[in-house]
Amino acid sequence: MNYSRIAVFASGQGSNFAALAQAQREGRLGGGVIELLVSDRPEAPVAQRAQEAGIPSLLLRPKDFDSREQYEARIVEELKQRDIGLIVLAGYMRLITPVLLAPYEGRIVNIHPSLLPAFAGKDAIGQALDYGVKLTGVTVHFVDGGMDTGPVIAQRALAVEDGDTADSLAERIHRIEYELYPEVVAAFAAGKIKLDGRKATVRQ
Repeated sequence: MNYSRIAVFASGQGSNFAALAQAQREGRLGGGVIELLVSDRPEAPVAQRAQEAGIPSLLLRPKDFDSREQYEARIVEELKQRDIGLIVLAGYMRLITPVLLAPYEGRIVNIHPSLLPAFAGKDAIGQALDYGVKLTGVTVHFVDGGMDTGPVIAQRALAVEDGDTADSLAERIHRIEYELYPEVVAAFAAGKIKLDGRKATVRQ
């Protein structure tokens, strides 16, 4: 399987998209190439980031389609035309249906700001602070039909400091994300990741 042709899905600012695009420019994506940005919010800043990076975009409003399935069918059509091998979710704020999951099973990854399975779903950073944990971190995982329930590929931890706020903790978590996500995508592009049941291994 060729994972080197990549589509990034994003809905917002696109900071992880920017980190991946920079890694590509610097030759740190293991031969991977971002062929497409997909966004469900055409007005989102990530669309401008893609334009500035010279990366083509597919910008669609889900409300313009009769159903989520029809919306995703249009995306799948574009992905197949571009021979996309790996889908990288980077702040894409929609649950994915089987229309997209089925043809790309084992080829969709996401990044989440906690050490899954702890603090899945929205506001993981706020959840961690409210719970009072001493360690949190970042998880890159495969995407399945649930919310942040797919097999874990890589994790990196950091300490929650006394006096941390949501903003201060988020800043440190984002720095880890911008390092870890390109590393995992590069491993995919180089064919170094294997999934056996729920166990993902990364070959050095």
